Amino acid sequence: MTTAAHPAFDTDTLRRGIEADTSAGLASLYADDAELRIVDRNTQPSHPKVLRGKDEITAALDDVYSRDMTHKLEQCVVQGDRAAYSESCVYPDGVRVLSESMISLRDGRITEQTMIQAWDE
Repeated sequence: MTTAAHPAFDTDTLRRGIEADTSAGLASLYADDAELRIVDRNTQPSHPKVLRGKDEITAALDDVYSRDMTHKLEQCVVQGDRAAYSESCVYPDGVRVLSESMISLRDGRITEQTMIQAWDE
């Protein structure tokens, strides 16, 4: 009996996706039916921004990665089919963004993510 190997999801995989120059690597980590909920000062907990499906998430990531900024994975913990991570971003003018995410995984892909983000004003 042969079993198919599932893609691995680990800190290095996530780091490569986040710290790349394009969104392609990070977008590839999402399942086709993934859902991303974003909470920040504009989309508060009672009305988060919700992106449904890999296409909507990829479009949002394409927008973020088209901006002149750097992305860094600060911390990540993976345990079974769950992970949590901190990401920091910096624009050339020094404005900083910090996000914290909790994710659910299936077969090495992100199926659900809740992201809370804050930025310098």
